[in-house]
Amino acid sequence: MGRARLARLHGIAMSYAPSPGRSVQIADDTVVAVLAALGVDASTPHAVRASLAAYEDGAGRALLPRTVVARPDRPPDLMGLPEGTVLRVETEGGGTADLGAPDPAALARLPLGVHVLEARAPGGRTARAPLIVAPDRVPAPPGRSHGFLVQLYSLLSRRSWGMGDLGDLADLAAWSGRALGTGFVQLNPLHAAVPGPPTDPSPYRPSSRRFPDPVHLRIEHIPEYAHLAGAARLRADELAARAHALRSEVLERGALIDRDAVWALKREALELLWAVPLSPGRRAAYCDFLAEQGQALEDHATWCALAERHGPDWRCWPAELRDPRSPGTARLRHRLLDRIDFHCRLAWHTDQQLAAAQRAARDAGMPIGLVHDLAVGVHPSGADTWAQRDAFAAGMSIGAPPDAFNARGQDWGLPPWRPDALAAAGYAPYRELLRGLLRHAGALRIDHVMGLFRLWWVPEGRPPTEGAYVRYDGEAMLSVLALEARRAGAAVIGEDLGTVEPGVRGELAARGVLGTSVLWFERDYGGGERDAAPRAEAAEAGEAGEDDAAGEADAAGEAGAAREAAPGSGAVARILAPGEWRSACLATVTTHDLPTTAARLTGADVALRERLGLLAGPPERERSRATYELAEWMGELVRRGLLPEGQGDEEAAIKAVHRFLLRTPARMIGVWLPDAVGDRRPQNLPGTWDEYPNWRLPIAGPDGRPHTLEELAASPRLHALMRELSDRSC
Repeated sequence: MGRARLARLHGIAMSYAPSPGRSVQIADDTVVAVLAALGVDASTPHAVRASLAAYEDGAGRALLPRTVVARPDRPPDLMGLPEGTVLRVETEGGGTADLGAPDPAALARLPLGVHVLEARAPGGRTARAPLIVAPDRVPAPPGRSHGFLVQLYSLLSRRSWGMGDLGDLADLAAWSGRALGTGFVQLNPLHAAVPGPPTDPSPYRPSSRRFPDPVHLRIEHIPEYAHLAGAARLRADELAARAHALRSEVLERGALIDRDAVWALKREALELLWAVPLSPGRRAAYCDFLAEQGQALEDHATWCALAERHGPDWRCWPAELRDPRSPGTARLRHRLLDRIDFHCRLAWHTDQQLAAAQRAARDAGMPIGLVHDLAVGVHPSGADTWAQRDAFAAGMSIGAPPDAFNARGQDWGLPPWRPDALAAAGYAPYRELLRGLLRHAGALRIDHVMGLFRLWWVPEGRPPTEGAYVRYDGEAMLSVLALEARRAGAAVIGEDLGTVEPGVRGELAARGVLGTSVLWFERDYGGGERDAAPRAEAAEAGEAGEDDAAGEADAAGEAGAAREAAPGSGAVARILAPGEWRSACLATVTTHDLPTTAARLTGADVALRERLGLLAGPPERERSRATYELAEWMGELVRRGLLPEGQGDEEAAIKAVHRFLLRTPARMIGVWLPDAVGDRRPQNLPGTWDEYPNWRLPIAGPDGRPHTLEELAASPRLHALMRELSDRSC
């Protein structure tokens, strides 16, 4: 009983529901392990009593919460303050406000920002806490628009060095905005990766979410490149020639994108550029960037410099270097100043090119421009966990619990943030993360947005079936998000596919966060929230990690949708009519870890999963289900007059499903860029590691031949599809 109370006080759920009407209790040893990760000892009855007493003496008697959150429609709850308490606020801008007696409404009327609230109670008790005053909603996207969804590495031009880069991104934005009337380009996460070789190619297991990866730099666009001379110029030309050969291997000879080979060339080129003195104006701009980024950038660059010496896993470094604030780390920082400056310089170059890409998008008339992607977590050995080790729960990994389609659950190998540490820090790590991502964005996509409310924590060394949900302060997390989005003038899209607890979609919508709606899963499944497709959180699993359960969840989720629609399977999950879709969403036909539309239309997706042994059932049954579901959709399109060309025409069918999206009220309509040229290969096939080249494929046509950005811009097939969107509604 005491342990259960201790768990509730720390936001740990004692049960979960793997399917409607079924509840599973969390094992005691799991609760003990999760509490331990939060710094709470519950290992024995005596320890439980001591921890409860410590809570009552600490948080239970505190005058103020760790962080106070206020917004116009929701003043903070200050009912627990003793009579006679007076409040004082130190504002973010440096002013003060003496409020006198507690008045929650007065706090909510303060200027937006992060302030400090001080409470003085009779008898001399005082308390100070961060006060976050946030808007009620995030900014709405301006009007209705359509745009491309693209994995940047897959978008090679004739000028890139073996993988797509920020120069290609700026060119894509400038061309599509002007020529096609697109309003945005949504990207994969550009977060800094844990260095290899081999480097994990997944953009969803980064070293740091706070800083982008310099592998995306266009070397020739760095101003110092023009000032290389002598031997440095000759070497730079040699590197460019090798990059041309690397690019040709991918585009002309079927080679996979080799991130490590690209980085080896770019890194050497960047070393040459670092030796070129900055002009006075460039030096001043660089110094401003260093001052603005502060400790966060210094820590990130220090980790990069230490990783060059001791390897990329800080948990294996000498003990004194595992603490970023230790005397040993301070001494080594001084000795590595040049290397730290080099990595700071790379962050600056990347920031500048991201800014240029967003300017190109806006100059081309895009009302939104770049839509950046925030991964759900970071690698346990990376820069963020080293620099902010106290903010992460040691010995824990996030994932998904067992459900109706995946009895094993999922472990994504990503350490969770500690909700208590975030609150104690006034959500500073989260605020800084959002601020960095929103610097050059018109919108932000949040992967696994349900993680703002709760995450499934799996103790290290245990299967994901032995995890537990840990709750976060959703009001605080959304308020920080709304505040930073308002400051940046950016919209927010929440990736809310899969299992979503009741009320979450409603709360997100009330705060102005758009959802994600994928055509194939928009059905009336009955019960729960309207558009909760039975995907078993497959999208998140596929993005995040290496666990084989991810692929099974994805396959099972799709099979589940087909099963609902298949003859003789009971109640049919009706396709939602366009008018039944929510307007507050980004509507797409597919995503980066689902089959391309051409693959689904031709059966190539089932054939691929059969070849790799990933089908959820016998091949004949899976092919039959896929055929039935496709026929059902084609019939729906014909009935609505959206397929006048008739069935059997692949290009016409791809146009038709996008015409369907246009009939919905969705505020944003996304076109998966590979769909525009008939690519049959998924960028990521959940459940595979070496069996399939996840995150390493260039965009290609139906025959598998890679298409350059220049070829995409000239593609009749792409232009015919995009005319459907630009001519009709967006």
